Amino acid sequence: MAEQLVELNVTGMHCNNCAMSIHKLLEKKGLHNVLVSFASEEVKFSTADQSILPQIIKDIEGLGFKVVDEENVQPTPFYDKVENKFIFCAIFTAPLLLHMLLPWHFLHNPIVQLILCLPVFIVGCLHFGKSAYSSLKNGMPNMDVLIFIGSASAFIYSLVGTIENLGGHYLFYETAATIITLVLLGNVFEKRSVNQTTSAVKNLMKFQQVNANRVINGSVEVISAKDVAAGDTLLVNEGDQVPVDGDIISGNALLNEAMITGESIPVAKTKYDKVIGGTIVQQGNIRILATKVGANSTLSQIIDLMKKAQAAKPPVQKLGDKVASIFVPVVLLIALGTFVITYFATDAGLQRSMMNAIAVMVISCPCAMGLATPTAVMVGLGRAAKNGILIKGGDTIEAVANTKFVLFDKTGTLTTGKFSIKEIKLEEGFNIEQVRGVISAIEERSNHPIAKSLVSELQAYPQQKLILRTAKEEKGLGMRAEDVDGNNYFLGTAKHKTPDHFNLTLYRNQVRMAQIAVDDTIKPNAASLIAQLKKAGIVPVLVSGDKALRCNTLAATLGIKEIHAEMLPEDKLKVVDMYHKKGKTIMVGDGINDAPALTHADVGVSMNDASQIAIQSARVILLNTDLQSVVTFLQISKHTLITIKQNLFWAFAYNIVAIPIAALGFLNPMVGAFAMAFSDVIVIGNSLRLKIKKVS
Repeated sequence: MAEQLVELNVTGMHCNNCAMSIHKLLEKKGLHNVLVSFASEEVKFSTADQSILPQIIKDIEGLGFKVVDEENVQPTPFYDKVENKFIFCAIFTAPLLLHMLLPWHFLHNPIVQLILCLPVFIVGCLHFGKSAYSSLKNGMPNMDVLIFIGSASAFIYSLVGTIENLGGHYLFYETAATIITLVLLGNVFEKRSVNQTTSAVKNLMKFQQVNANRVINGSVEVISAKDVAAGDTLLVNEGDQVPVDGDIISGNALLNEAMITGESIPVAKTKYDKVIGGTIVQQGNIRILATKVGANSTLSQIIDLMKKAQAAKPPVQKLGDKVASIFVPVVLLIALGTFVITYFATDAGLQRSMMNAIAVMVISCPCAMGLATPTAVMVGLGRAAKNGILIKGGDTIEAVANTKFVLFDKTGTLTTGKFSIKEIKLEEGFNIEQVRGVISAIEERSNHPIAKSLVSELQAYPQQKLILRTAKEEKGLGMRAEDVDGNNYFLGTAKHKTPDHFNLTLYRNQVRMAQIAVDDTIKPNAASLIAQLKKAGIVPVLVSGDKALRCNTLAATLGIKEIHAEMLPEDKLKVVDMYHKKGKTIMVGDGINDAPALTHADVGVSMNDASQIAIQSARVILLNTDLQSVVTFLQISKHTLITIKQNLFWAFAYNIVAIPIAALGFLNPMVGAFAMAFSDVIVIGNSLRLKIKKVS
């Protein structure tokens, strides 16, 4: 039985550590393609057995979270929002801290301090205690265990001191309250910052939340875009957003497709042209026939692709995940060891020993490790998407590190696929205007892409007009025609051997009028792209099914030294394999014949106007046909990987340095709680720099 994707909405995740505990649970259950995002409150996984779903939901709720029906998602209650919990706790914690600075006698009263601390401790028990208990019960202790034990130890120690009337040296109510308040503040920062890292997907989702003008029997009704059915006729006016994918059945318009391609210059659209949901009509009015709606629309597929991409972990993250998974038990042992050694070996006393142990637990947050990779990946994927580059997975970013070779297909990749006349060689007795007129008259009667390109190009040049009586296409050969004076013409592949670059010959009454060299034009940024790759130490390679002479000419123009011409799909596969053995290899292509090579390369890159099979085979899709996107993709990937490594270094270094300092007694628990929250902010802030960082 084929595996199916299951999507659940889970509330109650207040930090990345919560998401990690659900992730570990699902992996323990043997589920595949697990994605848990605490920012979007989504849990996804694949399973072939749908009958296990009720038990999975029960297990997730056993961890202290709540699985809700997407259709009936209730707004988070006021008292359950982490921001409101922080504000509530801060109000009571502030006077507790002030007693250390102000001489007001009543603030030093143990009962007053207990009354101020108790509401904060209750919030801490409900927020961290429930999660800590559930994680311990399921054998997966999380960070909340450390926070709860640390704050509870300080509170219970102070409570005993108050009941026994042992004096001010036994009162650490401010420590218990401050730990809880500062960790809640860290949760607030984390939630808000991670929301920013996922903004690219959320911005795209906003494009789906629009209305559509449906035309029925001449009248127009306004409906939600999600209610549009395939086959509906929709009216899209100037300034409106195109609600779904469709074909234009009437009207003309200029569309801003920046949302899809990253290109801000409006694109002219007319009858029969395709439009994409989410693009905006800047000028004009059109009627469209809805073709792709709901989950089949381009926008929905892009959103789904980006969500899946965030789930695919780069190998560099596995180290962080492994450390984080054993971190809490190790820290508890270190804290216990700190208490025992300080108490028995140094005669520091119960109070000092306990404070040192609490400081170790509070400062040892593994959240920064858990956030290091996903935040950088989300921002990197979002920045790429804004530039019209869709990356199918965070693991792709690491796959392109240290790329040695970039293999290019020719037609439609380095060239536009739009043909033009490179040379016309006239035979004696004929002039150029006459020949242009004959070519235009004949090719106007053909539907072939080359014919359309030639007619469009020749309109700009002077020509001698010709009126044809008949014209017919001979498949695989060319066009035969007869003019009103009874002259017979043939325009097509040469009957006699000609130099390789002349691929069309024109005859009148079996006498050759001219030889014509036709080729597709090189894309504007092709030469610049090749130069930039070479500068970066990457070897560009041309792999094409086209004739050797034309491949050599293109390669010489662009500065490509390594050429493989007249390649069949299986030959391209062998070439990719050959380079793959020498080093990291990227394949850029657009045709059906490129699909095997795209799959076989370390990373396959496909153009948006490519065949569907090429898009499915590739791990990167360039929505903008500008070749500069290839360099932008490599640069964003490089800087995302640099950011991940910086984040992991900071997260590991922080814990390696902070834990011994806390264990030796140089750090009190309140400073530890602040430092712990600050470490998350540093990691997330470094990831957010990717949004504006210069990557060239």
